[in-house]
Amino acid sequence: MSSPSIRTLPLTLHINGRAQAPVEVPEDMMLVDVLHEYLGLTGTRFGCGQGVCRACTVIVDDEHGPREVRSCITGAHYFNGKRIRTVEGHAKRDDSGKIVELSPVQQAFLDHFSFQCGYCTPGFVNATTVLLERLAKQPIASAQVEETITEALNPHLCRCTGYVRYYQAVKQLVLETPGLVSDRATKRNDAEKAP
Repeated sequence: MSSPSIRTLPLTLHINGRAQAPVEVPEDMMLVDVLHEYLGLTGTRFGCGQGVCRACTVIVDDEHGPREVRSCITGAHYFNGKRIRTVEGHAKRDDSGKIVELSPVQQAFLDHFSFQCGYCTPGFVNATTVLLERLAKQPIASAQVEETITEALNPHLCRCTGYVRYYQAVKQLVLETPGLVSDRATKRNDAEKAP
């Protein structure tokens, strides 16, 4: 008796600013598995396997993005032709691939000792990156900073319960990055609250 063959389809991805050659992958394979097994990008974590912990989060840059997508529950072929960013794509690298500068988010997490085991960190890095890019387009009032950060990071689970330092790092980064918090947004927010 012969074993059933696994049906594969070609998958073309644009990852971290680089076009990847099409690769034949099983049609039901999740993106996290393609990243790990076919592309050698192991920074995206497989945590719960159910999309709950969000350690597997990647960033999709499309007409709806940037936005977070959970790669452990989203089939790889959903991403066909799309531009995605993984945690490996945030730091600046030299021609040899050596990291020469961390992203502001990565540096803020390092400065605040935000992670313990670090397993959840890639998801938090991607969530924070999406948040900062969103705020760069639509600044918020300073009174909304904590609520906005909580809304962005709450879906992410840290099994070491290191949330406080993640949140502190993101709050400082938001407040110190020019253009993310607007006096105009603060005045508009105050005007809306006035009787």
